[in-house]
Amino acid sequence: MRPGAVAALVSASLLLVGAVPARGSAPRPLPDRMADTGGGTQLITAVAPDTGATTGTLTWWDREGGADGRWVRAGSAPARFGAAGLADGATRAQGTNTTPTGLYDLPYAFGVEAAPPGTAYRYRPVREDSWWCQDNASRSYNRWTEPRPADCRAAEAEHLITYAEQYAHALVVGFNYDRPVRGRGTGIFLHVKGRGATAGCVSVPAEAMRRVLRWADPRERPHIAVGTSGGATAVTRY
Repeated sequence: MRPGAVAALVSASLLLVGAVPARGSAPRPLPDRMADTGGGTQLITAVAPDTGATTGTLTWWDREGGADGRWVRAGSAPARFGAAGLADGATRAQGTNTTPTGLYDLPYAFGVEAAPPGTAYRYRPVREDSWWCQDNASRSYNRWTEPRPADCRAAEAEHLITYAEQYAHALVVGFNYDRPVRGRGTGIFLHVKGRGATAGCVSVPAEAMRRVLRWADPRERPHIAVGTSGGATAVTRY
């Protein structure tokens, strides 16, 4: 996450601003109605019907015509969220199985499998000694480590290679990442879906994840916005 919080309230849907379209007129694309999209020309939106939902829609967008252009949908897919729904990213607690709402950058990609052809993002291969530390007492809290450091207990770390299906391809979501707050949560990713809801990540079908990686261009400064379409959820950007 980025330092310097800028709050944006959801009105009728995720991070909305501006007037409601006149009856009979086509609604403006969701990013055009958002208070903050991260400043880039690519955006991913992960939207659930309400904070208790475990399913929703992931959509990726391009801003055609530069910074002042119009957002155009590049693709979409069904998405899964945390088993306990969504929670405000600014106050979320670790271990609650909730997906944090908010606007986040996407630091890098990784995977058990090789990067899909055409991937422009920095792509880190998962190896046998690849771990994600979730130990609040460790100096490596909310970080990829190779190997697992002595101060990060195995019971409090995720052995990435053991999730070969989910982490075949993934993007790190910058939640609680730049300046980690202990107890806030770790290891939030956009990854391939498994058999059900997640422990807090956003998951999509395997082909959709490959499409996102082929589409995403770090030069376009993509972000992911997670929120709801039917409530008044407070969303914070860091």
